[in-house]
Amino acid sequence: MKGIADTGFIVAFLNRRDAHHAWACAVAETVEAPLLTVEAVLAEAAFHVGSVEAVTKLIPAGLIQLSFTLDENLNRVETLAKRYADRTPDMADLCLICLSEQHRNRPIITVDGDFLIYRRHQRERIPVIMPSD
Repeated sequence: MKGIADTGFIVAFLNRRDAHHAWACAVAETVEAPLLTVEAVLAEAAFHVGSVEAVTKLIPAGLIQLSFTLDENLNRVETLAKRYADRTPDMADLCLICLSEQHRNRPIITVDGDFLIYRRHQRERIPVIMPSD
């Protein structure tokens, strides 16, 4: 199965002390690389992991692929920001919703419960892979 990587998944995968590390490693073994993601996710992950290098190494290793440009999707991101203003979504989440709209068969791999509330194309649930806790 192919997927889309969110920040929490990447952080959990890279950080052995993360509560979801075992889950992230198990998921990583079952998904087909590369996982798609957006630059905002990588920026967040690098901050949380405390290492730009650890995160960026995932790209040449073939585990992560950047597959989104904000300038080409700006109008949609702005529309989503207005729609979900009451939830104050971050840039990474908005970009991942757009990416999910473009890659319908790829679930978002996340620890973020907001993706259970967000909708793509206004009414369609976004498929997710999340830890069960």
